[in-house]
Amino acid sequence: MPKRSDYISWDEYFMGIALLSGCRSKDPHTQVGACIVNAQNKIMSVGYNGLPTGCGDDEFPWEGSAKYPYVCHAELNAILNSGGRSLEGSKIYVALFPCCECAKAIIQCGIKEVRYLSDKYAGEPKFAASRRMFEAAGVTTTRLQFDRESIVLDFRAERV
Repeated sequence: MPKRSDYISWDEYFMGIALLSGCRSKDPHTQVGACIVNAQNKIMSVGYNGLPTGCGDDEFPWEGSAKYPYVCHAELNAILNSGGRSLEGSKIYVALFPCCECAKAIIQCGIKEVRYLSDKYAGEPKFAASRRMFEAAGVTTTRLQFDRESIVLDFRAERV
C-alpha cells in the first residue's frame, strides 16, 4: 500500500500549531498564536496573546485599546516560554505580521525567519518599523498562502 498523499506540509503543520495556540487567548477581539521552530523542524516553543502569568483574566480590561498596556503578544510569549534555550537561527510562525516591539524581541533572540498569514495592519507605522528592522537585521519575512482553507480536528476517539 502506498503512503498517504494528502498529508500536511511543514508550513501547514507549524502554522496550525500557531493557530491552535491562539485558541488559548482570552482576548475577545483577536486571538494570535506563535510557534518557534529550529532548523531541524523541532518545536522550540509556543505562545499566544494574553496577560502575564499571575494577572487574572477577569481583573484586567479586554475592551479596545484599554487592554494594550497589559497584554503580552504571542511572539513575545513564545520567546519567553522557550525556557532560555537558544533560538538562534530558528523561525517563528505567527498569524499576524509582528509589531515593532515583537520585532525587536525576535531580532534580539536570533530568530532568522518570520512566517505569517495576515498583514492586515501593514499601513500602520509600528508595522513599517518592523519591516525596516527585519530588513536591517537580515530577518526573512514570508507571507504564507495555502491551497487548503482549513484543517479540521476531530476529537472523537473512534476516529483515531
